[in-house]
Amino acid sequence: MILEELKNARDFLADQLRSFKPEVLVVLGSGLGFLSEKVSSPLIVDYKDIPDFPTTTVEGHEGRLVFGELFGKRVMIMKGRFHYYEGHQINRVTFPIYLAWAVGVKRLLLTNAAGGINRMYKPGDIVAVRDIINFMFTNPLRGRNDERIGPRFPDMSSPVDKEWLEELLKVKPLKTGVYIAVTGPSYETPSEIRMFEKFGADLVGMSTVPEVIAAKHCGMKVMILSCVSNMAAGILKTPLSHEEVIKVTRMVKDKFASIVQAALGVMK
Repeated sequence: MILEELKNARDFLADQLRSFKPEVLVVLGSGLGFLSEKVSSPLIVDYKDIPDFPTTTVEGHEGRLVFGELFGKRVMIMKGRFHYYEGHQINRVTFPIYLAWAVGVKRLLLTNAAGGINRMYKPGDIVAVRDIINFMFTNPLRGRNDERIGPRFPDMSSPVDKEWLEELLKVKPLKTGVYIAVTGPSYETPSEIRMFEKFGADLVGMSTVPEVIAAKHCGMKVMILSCVSNMAAGILKTPLSHEEVIKVTRMVKDKFASIVQAALGVMK
């Protein structure tokens, strides 16, 4: 079924894109959609117009694909992602990753806003994720597998492309960490955060991991950049809110843009 849906969506995009061939899919997290405004000669496609494409319901996540050139690279940008907590089936959350693969994209640059567990972090830090923990109790590959897309049992020993990350760190000395994904949408309790800290997690969020699994399944190279939008529950005594997440991500937009530029610039 997914290949039939992908064909319908791919054919629709092919009519829009004509000869344009994106190199990398960039997924913009909460409050980070401003980056799409830097795309030159953009082609904008609303999610609702794409056959079989999901729709997003979260503030700070506009529902658009933006195609064009960003920092010298041909990009496909998701201005708004999908979350399991919105009520989507997990394989609908990852449908855009497979659509990017179907139009020939080889790389995935994921961004997100995350809660900081590592006490060396502070709100506004941009962290390069080096590994992930799936604590969502589900997997987008559950069910029948189509070998035309990828193997039944994908290797997850290197969820982030090591060479790409190493090249980025040569030009941007970022903090690195491990990202743990939960289902949400409620924020975590202080006891949960203490548990995640013992697991070895540095960041917590409600996205990203399903997309990484799907990308690895179909052979895409992955990089993840997390904006620490707040410290996780119990580390500071301040209450958590989505409004604060959006506020912090907007405050660091220039720094974030420069790091994305560097990440795209070191692509080989």
